Amino acid sequence: MSESGGLGGGLGTGRDDGPDRAARRGKPGAHRKTKGGKKPAVSADAGRFDGGVDGAHSVDPSAQSVDGAGSADGVGSVKTAGSAERVAAIDPAPQFVAACVARNPGVDARQGIAEELPWEDGAFDAALSCLVIGFMRDADRGVREMARVTRPKGTVAICMWDIAGGGMTMLRIFWSVMRDLHPAVPGEQQRPGTWDGDIADRLERAGLTGVTGGALDANADYTGFDDFWDPLTLAVGPAGQALASLQSEERAAVREGCRALVPEGRFSLDARAWYASGTVA
Repeated sequence: MSESGGLGGGLGTGRDDGPDRAARRGKPGAHRKTKGGKKPAVSADAGRFDGGVDGAHSVDPSAQSVDGAGSADGVGSVKTAGSAERVAAIDPAPQFVAACVARNPGVDARQGIAEELPWEDGAFDAALSCLVIGFMRDADRGVREMARVTRPKGTVAICMWDIAGGGMTMLRIFWSVMRDLHPAVPGEQQRPGTWDGDIADRLERAGLTGVTGGALDANADYTGFDDFWDPLTLAVGPAGQALASLQSEERAAVREGCRALVPEGRFSLDARAWYASGTVA
């Protein structure tokens, strides 16, 4: 993924791929509220984690326009969830824009970034971003842009892996091994949205009201160690890029370190994402 923001579910503002995206497989479980008392606008409710988290943004059934992004599977789930007549998407990677158009005829999919959305003020009923705020160069600006293109009383909803708290087990295993072997490796813990409450705080700073937030818990199923490891070798995303920067013998050491931390044969790993949603004033 390019280091900039698209949208990964509703309004398109960025996309992660490779190990981060490949880990989005599993069965969504319960969510819990951490801010506010209202029913969350984001809930894990169906399918594998790839669809379950992309489809985690509940859209008001009356919504007619959704600025949805993150290209292919993300926009498809938003269009289905909201039954919207108009769905738009944006992503910095042209291949994901092409995939989105191929999989979702009629979607207004464009190449670009979350921080500079090409649509007019108040153009959509909802703006959604799934697992990508951590890749925006200016996350606060991206959130403000999502709010700008959403009509008053419309919804802005965002989610991102719990990397700082270790709730995204696949990435926690990888980075723990990397840090043991290479203590100077930066990791992803400081990326926006990766710790509890950060997304909600950003929505509030952007002026949204009625902000609620919490966690989406899921588990990701793997057919074996290769299913866990192979996506990391694609050199995509922070984890893949960190692995690709190593010499072959160093990569082999990371591989064996990860192998020692996962079960033999088929296995499942917990995966948690933080979410928040709010209403445009």
